[in-house]
Amino acid sequence: MTGNLVIKLAGAAGALLLMSACATSNGPDVSADTGSSNAGQQAQGVVPGSQEDLEQNAGHRVFFAYDQYTLTAQAQSTLGRQAAWLKEYPETKILVAGNCDERGTREYNLALGARRAEAARAYLVSLGVDGSRITTVSYGKERPLDPRSTEEAWSLNRNATTTITGAGA
Repeated sequence: MTGNLVIKLAGAAGALLLMSACATSNGPDVSADTGSSNAGQQAQGVVPGSQEDLEQNAGHRVFFAYDQYTLTAQAQSTLGRQAAWLKEYPETKILVAGNCDERGTREYNLALGARRAEAARAYLVSLGVDGSRITTVSYGKERPLDPRSTEEAWSLNRNATTTITGAGA
């Protein structure tokens, strides 16, 4: 009887572990690789103020849950790093592109992508980035990062991506 109890407890613990992993998944766990270097230090060979610098030191993509445009804590953290980076390079202008997975109509996904891009833009502005430096666009489901029709691919494709468009007066 003790063996059956151990098996039942192990099964219940395993089920709880699986459920907790599914319940907290709002997208892939992707963030800027800050490594062990101090903030503000440039990776070797990376041009300060470049797209590569943004990607490595702040992160350039935030992810969303299915059919959502609410920023997760992880997305807010990434956007916080982007805001700090943009303050270091005050002449840099960016494009925030909202993207969706393949499910839903083209029109619906274009509207959802626009809401995702605007959510990221509004958060950057709330952190002190001049809104005139930020342009938004929605690509809906037209530019997937991963073309597969799987949960993993869909979670990658639900994002807002920040790209440097230039520096100007």
